[in-house]
Amino acid sequence: MPKVSIIVPVYNVYPYLRRCLQSLVDQTLKDIEIIVVNDGTLDQSQEIIDEFAKKDPRILALKKKNGGLSDARNYGLPYAKGEYIAFVDSDDYVDVTMYEKMYQKAKSGSFDLVECDCYWEYPNKKVLDSSHIVDNYFVDIRVMAWNKIYRRKLLEKTKVLFPKGLQFEDICFCYQLLPYVQKIGYVEEALYYYIQRNTSIANTVNERVRETYDILKLILDYYDEKKLTKKYQKELEYVTMKFILGRNFYRICALKDKKLRKQYLEEGYQFLMTHFPNWKKNPYLLKKKGWRHFYYRHLNHFSYSVSAFFFHYAGDFILEIFKG
Repeated sequence: MPKVSIIVPVYNVYPYLRRCLQSLVDQTLKDIEIIVVNDGTLDQSQEIIDEFAKKDPRILALKKKNGGLSDARNYGLPYAKGEYIAFVDSDDYVDVTMYEKMYQKAKSGSFDLVECDCYWEYPNKKVLDSSHIVDNYFVDIRVMAWNKIYRRKLLEKTKVLFPKGLQFEDICFCYQLLPYVQKIGYVEEALYYYIQRNTSIANTVNERVRETYDILKLILDYYDEKKLTKKYQKELEYVTMKFILGRNFYRICALKDKKLRKQYLEEGYQFLMTHFPNWKKNPYLLKKKGWRHFYYRHLNHFSYSVSAFFFHYAGDFILEIFKG
């Protein structure tokens, strides 16, 4: 049994793929398997996959029709035989010591999940993203799937998968899995390099930003179905508030279509009020410090709309302060 199975979805990433795969085959932890899923790529990525697979027997090369990132990850899961499972996006790369350090941490405390820090790598700089667990992991988790390793038996037992056809799939995967995670480990070192191809939110957002609401609905429905809502009511309330008033808010404000922008902002506010009408009394919100949470606590429908106006026209300048 390999110690770690690494699933790498591939779609039109030819300029980045060689660096990604090289960082995996060079891992100091040798007892790994690398499951590369060609998700119907239209470029020459398969040539690089074949090249690496021919040289390294640890690489399992799979092909499928295009179905998106979630579908490709899910497709690779049944092939994974490792004690732990990891995901790497094929335009990113990792430190060569990543999986040795992550696996050692996992074994040291019999952790179900281990995460590490990462770098957001821009064309001219790297920005460290380090963990700041203040209250508990549920409300402070970084929802990226790729800076973690997961116990394979946990994924098999829970049958949690990535939602097909939706963006922001990591949010759904993480929050559906968290109720079943007993022990979480943390490696305080940036081992993953998350490549940012565009630095401006205006160049990266589109109408699919509203899919955050679909993702949040899937999470809430899942907790209802599993009879977990009562146990995690305050955490779900805080998480929903955080995404609607924080991350998704500034993405929607970057939309150029005024009508669509107004529609999505209103939809988000109504989603929050419908599911959590008393969100302003949330204990995590009341406890947390900083100007962002001060802003949240004093928000109403009118100031929400006014803020959207300023965020739209101030753009990336405000994002640098507000993001996260």
